[in-house]
Amino acid sequence: MSADQPTVLVVEDEAAQREVLSYNLEAEGFRVTRAENGEEALMLVAEEAPDIIVLDWMLPNVSGIEVCRQLKIKPETRNTPVIMLSARSEEIDKVRGLETGADDYVTKPYSVIELMARVKAQLRRSRPAAAGMRLEFSDIVLDAETHRVTRGADPLKLGPTEFRLLSTFMEKPGRVWSREQLLDRVWGRDIYVDTRTVDVHIGRLRKALCQHGGDDPLRTVRGAGYALG
Repeated sequence: MSADQPTVLVVEDEAAQREVLSYNLEAEGFRVTRAENGEEALMLVAEEAPDIIVLDWMLPNVSGIEVCRQLKIKPETRNTPVIMLSARSEEIDKVRGLETGADDYVTKPYSVIELMARVKAQLRRSRPAAAGMRLEFSDIVLDAETHRVTRGADPLKLGPTEFRLLSTFMEKPGRVWSREQLLDRVWGRDIYVDTRTVDVHIGRLRKALCQHGGDDPLRTVRGAGYALG
């Protein structure tokens, strides 16, 4: 499983719909995790925050609305896009879903093609590098589609791991990433890598960013991790 793949959490209690959604998302290049109820969804999010959540409203015990509410009040998941799925088509229901914090609302029965397009649209906001977009920070430009990085007028030579690290930093400038978070995002949860390896690659990234001069844009936050800017 590639660490570059954005993760979608599918929360759906109907097994057939859950599998259809998962199959189509995986066919579009997403990494998919699955939950069949609200409690399981909240547990999975606590273990590994996904990039996007596709969330059914009508779930047993803890409803999709309550799951969304809990996610949106927590700082670590507040900005995770949530697409609400519901058989409720009344305007008041859509308003309630959006006011709870859902970023999009799709009424059942839905077009799988349209839902995939909506997931990709949310991905462009939450993980622009994974969507192949161009990122800019100060005089650094990263083109995710061509895998090219420049600083000022000079091209930079980065290894694949350093490129993924820089993509992660440039998606959220100023955010402090712990070593564990960087391991999950850049290397993937399925691969065991010592946290000290992060420091080695951060050092290589710093060297690459300054290979033509300029200040080091990466910041070490003692006891917390690393940030860009």
